[in-house]
Amino acid sequence: MSLHLALVVLVAFAVTALGAWVFTRTEHPLIPIDRPNHRSLHSHPIARIGGVAIAAGVALAWLLPPFAGVNPPWNDSERSLTTLLSAALVLVVVCFIDDHRSLPVSVRFATHFACAGAALAAIAPGTLHLGPGGPLASLMPPWVLWALLVLAMVWMTNLYNFMDGSDGLAGSVTIIGFATLGFAAWEAEALATTLACAAVVGAASAFLLFNWSPARAFMGDTGSIPLGFLAASIGVAGWAQGLWPLVFMPLAFAPFVLDASVTLLRRLARGERIWQAHRSHTYQRLVLMGCSHAQVARLYAAATFACSLAALGLRYAPTAVLASGVLAVVVVLLVAGILIDRHWRQHAA
Repeated sequence: MSLHLALVVLVAFAVTALGAWVFTRTEHPLIPIDRPNHRSLHSHPIARIGGVAIAAGVALAWLLPPFAGVNPPWNDSERSLTTLLSAALVLVVVCFIDDHRSLPVSVRFATHFACAGAALAAIAPGTLHLGPGGPLASLMPPWVLWALLVLAMVWMTNLYNFMDGSDGLAGSVTIIGFATLGFAAWEAEALATTLACAAVVGAASAFLLFNWSPARAFMGDTGSIPLGFLAASIGVAGWAQGLWPLVFMPLAFAPFVLDASVTLLRRLARGERIWQAHRSHTYQRLVLMGCSHAQVARLYAAATFACSLAALGLRYAPTAVLASGVLAVVVVLLVAGILIDRHWRQHAA
């Protein structure tokens, strides 16, 4: 197990680092450039190709054990991870095409829903009765639960993209969040899930070398969209396998989930066009108020680490304790957001 884990991390890191190094030193029409707009926090064009390097590192490391002739004792419930990887790679391709041809929003969202549906079907083939649902499963028909899970997976896919707007932010949170999922899977002896998360951690660690402030590369949609999808789908897959409760993944990524969700709801309440570029996320306001990109990345990394510890500590807790813990984390993060908003209004006045 230790050898497999180290090999997967090493391959993912090396492939991603090599890809990012080549892409940042190459000028080619196929390499998209992120030019500053109303949402941007950077002031000069930067290559938006890091996601392709991450995808290459994750895919090769994920598939390494079979290619190397190693047959780890994967559980039948973990074989669906191949479908999750395939769907993530489909998202990479669609996002890459969108970078060059600007696909209609309907096509992009149709792909997101199709990938989420395919992942959910692979996680629970032939049945809608997913995992240890407990009280949740008894409160609604299975098809309603299925629909809500697909919607949640699509939302996580997109919110990751919304939160990828500051140097080092998404990369740092990715490392901590997926390391948390991988550690929980390792403790539960779910080898394939552990290795899959390790591949993402290795690739994100290499990318962070190029994305830390001042960034030389952005991951772009080809990185943020598939990573959000993998976080959501692995989170649901782990729940279906009984590795953790359904709220485990959202709790580990709570700073991302709440920042994006609260911002979206506020923009909807104000009647704003939510698909237009903006700078009203909490992390954006922190940068605009004078915090450096590195400081914001460290703050979100620390918050994600704290939430991940809470998720790990609560994953075997009784339902009442779990609910209380989740509520406590949400309240703390919301209060922090309110205080930052107060400083923002004073700053903008």
